Amino acid sequence: MTFSEIISAIDDWAWSYPLLIMLVGTGLFLSIRMIFVQFRKFGFSMRNTMGKIFSKEKAGKGEVTPFQALTTALAATVGTGNIVGVTGAIILGGPGAVFWMWLSALIGMCTKFSEVVLAVRYRERNKNGEWVGGPMYYIKNGLGKNWKWLGILFSIFGALAVFGIGNATQVNSIATAVSNAIDSLGGDTAAQKITFLGSEFSLSFLITGIVVAIIVAIVIIGGVKVIGQVTEKIVPFMAVVYIIATLIVIFADIRFIGEVIRMIFVGAFTPQAIVGGGLGITILTAAKRGVGRGCFSNEAGLGSAPMAHAGTSETNPVRQGVYGIFEVFMDTIVICTLTCFTVLCTNLATNGAVFTFGENTGAVAVSTALSSILSSGVGSVILAVCLSLFALSTIMSWSLYGVRCCEYIFNGNKVVVTIYKVIFVLFVIMGATLALDDVWNIADILNACMAVPNLIALVALSPKVVKLTKDFFTEQKIVDKERKAEKKRLRAEKKRLKAQG
Repeated sequence: MTFSEIISAIDDWAWSYPLLIMLVGTGLFLSIRMIFVQFRKFGFSMRNTMGKIFSKEKAGKGEVTPFQALTTALAATVGTGNIVGVTGAIILGGPGAVFWMWLSALIGMCTKFSEVVLAVRYRERNKNGEWVGGPMYYIKNGLGKNWKWLGILFSIFGALAVFGIGNATQVNSIATAVSNAIDSLGGDTAAQKITFLGSEFSLSFLITGIVVAIIVAIVIIGGVKVIGQVTEKIVPFMAVVYIIATLIVIFADIRFIGEVIRMIFVGAFTPQAIVGGGLGITILTAAKRGVGRGCFSNEAGLGSAPMAHAGTSETNPVRQGVYGIFEVFMDTIVICTLTCFTVLCTNLATNGAVFTFGENTGAVAVSTALSSILSSGVGSVILAVCLSLFALSTIMSWSLYGVRCCEYIFNGNKVVVTIYKVIFVLFVIMGATLALDDVWNIADILNACMAVPNLIALVALSPKVVKLTKDFFTEQKIVDKERKAEKKRLRAEKKRLKAQG
């Protein structure tokens, strides 16, 4: 076997049933322990996240606002996986993969909630006065110093995974999207080739890599506050653009929505009835593709997002934790679902012109679906803009994760951290120009390795999460009761004064 084949085989195994069972199993365990808090308190979560988007909150030194912490984490989770990865799951796992993706997200909401609660509860200040936290810190401060090695193991996997999943693969997606958009508008990027050190690549890819590297360098030097300030502007914009574009396509083919929903639920349990028996897609295949892409997209259980949430100015762990519920909901239930409905509705409307089951053509399928209604040039440009913003914001957020992991491993050594930042920026240029099949697979493996220490800590520290959650909502009931009583008193007083003239 070649190196590529070995890496591909390890990747298939790493994201196979054992890890997926651990991810879903941990989420189910936490959900049961907290009596499915993600459903019981869903309204509270929406009021205290979506309801505060336009509020003017201020953060102190070394902190970001709760919303900036959310957008930094969302910037990392809402990436190319929401477009390319999810579409690939449908094509290779059938429409039934969407059902299993939804199921994993509903359970993953509680996992992400627990991660964020622990991150805020066990965070600490670093040498720069910034709040730092995440799995390595709640392992050390929650499980005890004897478990510090497990936190170091998580940090090593995280610091290395960043170069693939949060760097090279993302900038390469940007370069590819930009190149496709230029070609759709009449350009010919394939003709503009250059050779360097024996490797041939498109000039547009190199220029894209350099531009992205400059942007990332400026942001990464600014630290967590600058990343938070940038993502709070990029994330809402990119989400709105993508949501509007997909909704236009879905409404244009709305007559097929009923059939799409039927395909999803039937395909989850009898996939052959939808895609036929020749492709070998089974219930297990659909479940693996759906759960795998869902977990990979929203990152519930991987331990990455808690590092962003730890920087919040919010002092109550549970109040910040509800942002984790919203994060998974927005990433998977909203963004991923819109991608699924877009490609499936358009594929039915065009008699299979968007994709063929069994052929992995993720980005092309979405571009074709958007172009079917918005014209080829417009569809390609919108996809290029969305993919670029998704990927750029992911790079920014994952740069923070890599730095936090590096700080933990080397005890905040500024020289080592600076070298790490420089290498990260240079790797952006490399990522834009290299063939990345092996990089994708290696990053996938390291991502899976990150999850294991984190899941161990989540299960071990679950009693703490349960106690913090119970105490918070018990106190919240008292506050709500007092607030209602005060409103009732004010109404009665107003009525009395009105009666007196």
